[in-house]
Amino acid sequence: MNTDFNALTADLITKGTSVGLKMLGAIALWVIGGWMVRLAVRLVRKAMEVRRLDATIARYVESALNVLLKVVLVVAILGYFGLETTSFAAVLAAAGVAIGTAWSGLLSHYAAGIFMVVLRPFKVGDVVTAAGVTGVVEEIGLFSTVINTGDNVRTFIGNNKIFSDNIQNYSANPHRRVELSAQLSHSDDPRAAIQILSERLAQIPNVKQTPAPEVFINTFTLAGPVLAVRPYCPNSNFGQVYADTNMVIREAGFSVPETHSRVISATPAPQRQVA
Repeated sequence: MNTDFNALTADLITKGTSVGLKMLGAIALWVIGGWMVRLAVRLVRKAMEVRRLDATIARYVESALNVLLKVVLVVAILGYFGLETTSFAAVLAAAGVAIGTAWSGLLSHYAAGIFMVVLRPFKVGDVVTAAGVTGVVEEIGLFSTVINTGDNVRTFIGNNKIFSDNIQNYSANPHRRVELSAQLSHSDDPRAAIQILSERLAQIPNVKQTPAPEVFINTFTLAGPVLAVRPYCPNSNFGQVYADTNMVIREAGFSVPETHSRVISATPAPQRQVA
């Protein structure tokens, strides 16, 4: 009895030690393999930087390589534990089909990312409005695109949502138009106001002379005519020109618009008395 118990204990200790060593080996493989994956990705990134590969394509390749190498690392660790990697690959492929069917949306994000890299509606560094979010494109990933908004919020948007919606690329053209308006009063002379604003807009730094700034009567309100004020500027100077144009409108010295209403009171006719 004691002999059997001692043999069982020794067997458990041996197997426990073997499993423990394998666990330690697996952890070591994961740490070392993760370091090698990061090293490989870093080397590929530097190689693409040396060749001056487009940043959009470079980051997409970097993301794909990182995912692929981590999958290989997981398969290698499972093989270290004695699992058949060929059987695991077949199971992984079958699971991929099942997951792909269930998560068709995820695959659509992946496909949309490929189309965005190929068709190039925008690239990394462009200022865009995509899926209702406006900001600077930081990265086009496998499944999502990263945009930093104007208030410095890092936003992740699914690629398919971007590709299936309208995309506005503010960096595609060399310049853009600032859209502002100036409310005049009925006592202001519109022609004089247009001349004053046109002259002062031309003096704002970074306002383009070709095409020239546009100032014209756009509409009318109860307070008076409304001028459309539209200078053109390079994309990088949009914020500065927008702010300076507002200041020019404020300092132009137009009268304060006022609305006037006329109230007519009708006195009812006296009723005749019936005798």
